[in-house]
Amino acid sequence: MAGTRKPTKQLVADNRYPKRRGAGGAPKVSASKKTSRSPKQKPKGNMITRFIKWLLRLIWKLIWAVLWRTGLTIAVLVCLAIGYVWFSLPPVGELLDGRARGSVTLLDYQDEIFAWRGDQFGGVINAKTVSPHLKNAVVATEDKRFYRHFGLSPRGIASAVRINLSEGRGPLSGHGGSTITQQSAKLLCLGVPYDQNRWASERAYEADCRQGSLWRKVKEAIYALAMEAKYSKDDILTIYLNRAFLGAGARGFEAAAQRYFGRSAADVSPAEAAMLAGLLVAPTRYAPTNNLTRSQNRAGVIIGLMEEQSYLSAQEAAAARQKPAVLSPAAEANAGGYFADWVMESGPLFFTRNTTEDVKIKTTLDPTIQRAAEEALEYVFKDLVKTGSEAQAAIVVMSADGAVRAMVGGRKLKVSGAFNRATQALRQTGSAFKPFVYATALELGYSPLDMLEDSPLTLTIPGSGDWSPKNYSEEFLGQVTLSEALTKSLNIPAVRLSEAVGRENVRIVAADFGLGTDLAEGPAIALGVSEATLIDMVGAYAGILNGGSAVTPYGLLELRLNEDNEPVMGAGGGIGERVIRQSAAEQLVYMMEKVVDEGTGQRAGLEGWQVAGKTGTTQAARDAWFIGFTADYVAGVWMGYDDNRPLTAVTGGGLPAQIWHETMTRVHQTDLPKPLPMSAPQPPGGPAPTGGFFNRNDTGEQDRPRGAINTLLRRLLGSP
Repeated sequence: MAGTRKPTKQLVADNRYPKRRGAGGAPKVSASKKTSRSPKQKPKGNMITRFIKWLLRLIWKLIWAVLWRTGLTIAVLVCLAIGYVWFSLPPVGELLDGRARGSVTLLDYQDEIFAWRGDQFGGVINAKTVSPHLKNAVVATEDKRFYRHFGLSPRGIASAVRINLSEGRGPLSGHGGSTITQQSAKLLCLGVPYDQNRWASERAYEADCRQGSLWRKVKEAIYALAMEAKYSKDDILTIYLNRAFLGAGARGFEAAAQRYFGRSAADVSPAEAAMLAGLLVAPTRYAPTNNLTRSQNRAGVIIGLMEEQSYLSAQEAAAARQKPAVLSPAAEANAGGYFADWVMESGPLFFTRNTTEDVKIKTTLDPTIQRAAEEALEYVFKDLVKTGSEAQAAIVVMSADGAVRAMVGGRKLKVSGAFNRATQALRQTGSAFKPFVYATALELGYSPLDMLEDSPLTLTIPGSGDWSPKNYSEEFLGQVTLSEALTKSLNIPAVRLSEAVGRENVRIVAADFGLGTDLAEGPAIALGVSEATLIDMVGAYAGILNGGSAVTPYGLLELRLNEDNEPVMGAGGGIGERVIRQSAAEQLVYMMEKVVDEGTGQRAGLEGWQVAGKTGTTQAARDAWFIGFTADYVAGVWMGYDDNRPLTAVTGGGLPAQIWHETMTRVHQTDLPKPLPMSAPQPPGGPAPTGGFFNRNDTGEQDRPRGAINTLLRRLLGSP
């Protein structure tokens, strides 16, 4: 029956769907389920705890929302900045020579390099063509992961910060952890060009580029990333190799290789490459021209890094350590620093100190004579001067036409930009001035055999009262010849002679010979109270040697641009107008030869050679001079203190004459002696001299000195 039919059991699948309440009735709940239901748990903690937790969750959500949005914004801005820099970066070739000024290479008279000035570049090099040892040394030293990172090294930065903090510095002070890419960005000054209106000098410009502020580091990182996106790794390394400063004025590794080793960067050995790479950390301190041993020790560290990073085998590293790099002969000599500075000062500024071009200057320097002067100075001060003495000395050696062959401007020989006592120190000349008093007399017709009175003398000087000169010996010899007076360097006869021939004539002769700097007006002019530089004094004596014509000392023979074969300019000095007659000059040479042979300058004598010269010692021995010449060269020596205090037991005939002797002995070591251009005076009764400053009328009386007047008129009117 239908009413009695037992209902079938529901499928298990139907249990997936809940039964609806209402028509179907509420679902039955078994007693077991009712009894097993757990009672509703109450929230843990009180209301304050729950509030704090809720607040922290809220804050975190807010922070997270801000962080990812800020991060996204920063990432977008960084990408935009990198893109902007990327578009502004020029081709690699335009970034290799960043010098605002050019360089000057100085050659001696034999066309050999002896000095460099300015920023030396040397030429463009490429990371693919330089010596592989050099490339490996730079990477091993500066950035061993250079070819593996993207321009920044978080590991390197973190390590640098840790080191800086451990050494008590700020996190960004000291070690920077910069990659080669970052260093290249810094060398490019982040694309900011040099502007002389903004920076006082290139040094100030470079200092600004090296700032270590946080903002500067951020800009540097952006610029580095842009470079990595724009250029290849070798391109970036090429920029670095060409722009790095490596001491001694060398910009780039090509200039440094030529400066220190006399060879191209493509040809350097492992030891030389290590020395060059070692300069990057402190170019001036580790420059081999400053301290070769220190530079070699630094190179040893670099060789160890190259070996550690498998750039060198153990055998190659050992060989490099066993035979360290040494300087080229030119770099080792480092000679003629004072001479080079003088040439740079004497040439046109736009081709020397302020040049924007690379220039070569051929000079008159003779390296053999330069070494002779330097060795002589060192010898005398080492063996004959008290240890610890602060006395200074200077030497100039010159040809008779004014060509300077050697120059030493102080006891410190290897210098650049130092005070040059040969060209910059104005000092009283003392008795070294007397030859020009006698030159005036000889030109006016006096004979070396004419007599002068050596007796007490008092002159009244308007506005100053009486003046009584004294001889150095404080003795009087009575009647003496001009030659004897000069030989013994007597003061009173020199003053009498100066007054007799006229002070103004003495001034004219001295000035025409090149001693025109504020010559004294009073009678003391005869005793050398006027000031002059050593080079001017030597130039004046050169005029005596060459027969009486003035000379302009010069060191520049020709100047040309590196790219040109034709010189831009030639020599700027040489022999000028005649000052005294040749016969007067030859008689003066005769008198000055007696000074060395018999008088105050005997210590300057050279065996087998005729030598002429004159000693000079100023009041209280503040200056001591000896200037003399052989047939080939004129040389002058000055000695004194920079602070003008008196010398102790030093006269011109002492140590200065000894230095002169040692110098010229070395100069003439292999030369055959030559006679001086001198003539002995005629005995009394000979023919009267003609020419010179005066003329004789038909009656035999002397007219007023016309040469002096004519010289003054020429100066005033500018006529020949």
